[in-house]
This record gives sequence, structure tokens and C-alpha cells, in this order.
Amino acid sequence: MLGRSARREEGGVVLGRWRVAWSWLCRSDRGSGTVWVVAFSALVWVVGVAAIAVGGVRGARHQGDAAADMAALAAAARVVEGGGSACALAGEIAAESGARLTRCRVSGDVAEVSVTVRLKVPMGIGGLRVVSRARAGPVGRDGVIWRDTARCTGCQ
Repeated sequence: MLGRSARREEGGVVLGRWRVAWSWLCRSDRGSGTVWVVAFSALVWVVGVAAIAVGGVRGARHQGDAAADMAALAAAARVVEGGGSACALAGEIAAESGARLTRCRVSGDVAEVSVTVRLKVPMGIGGLRVVSRARAGPVGRDGVIWRDTARCTGCQ
């Protein structure tokens, strides 16, 4: 005796319910190629948009790093005129580089800056802020003088 949900007999042949369902699915596969093509196209589109977003973030990061470096060097060049003048020039340089100066600090003869680059992400996700920092100061006659270490002119 067979369970009524497991099998049934038709014309002396025992068929499982899953076989009946499978034969029905195999007979009705018209248009399934279209579904697969649409699904694959959507997958390619999503991967492409993600690649573009990653490339945009990398580009914004490089732009921010360059803007921070130039702003820090400009501020270090004006340190002798005072912190206000140095930070004003750093802000101008950052703005011309497509970034916004978010922090500028002059301590002694070293200028530290932080800039922000805004980036729009595709598909309406929103915007990102990429923050870059740089520090610049004077260079000694024999090269960069590292504090708390012996002077090394041959290793530079």
C-alpha cells in the first residue's frame, strides 16, 4: 500500500508527484530563454554600475590626496606670515583642486591640512565624502630632518 501523497498509479505505472510536476515544467518551457537573458543582462548591468562606482571613489581619493598635498605645501610656504595667511592660501589651493578645506592647523613651522572631496554615487544611493590629510614643513639644508633621530643625509 502506497501513501497517497507519495505516489499514484496510472495505467500500471507508478509515478511520483515530482515526476508529474517535472514533466509539466518540461512541456511548458517556452520563453524561458528570454527570462535567462533578462536576468543575465540585469546582472551585467549591476556589476557595471558597481565597477563605475568603485572607479569614481578611487578617482576622488586620488583627487583628494593631490589637493591635500598641494594645500599643505602652499600652507607650509606661508607659515612665516602666520597661520591665518597660510590656511587662507591652503583653502584657495584646495578649492582650485576641486576639494574643500575642512581643517588647517599650523604648529610651529609645520602645516597640517585635511580636505574633503564630495562624490555622487550612481543609482540614487547618495553622496560620499572622501577625506584626505597631508602635512608639510620645512626641509633642512641636508634634506629632511627627522625629529628624535640622528641626521641622515646619505639615506635620502
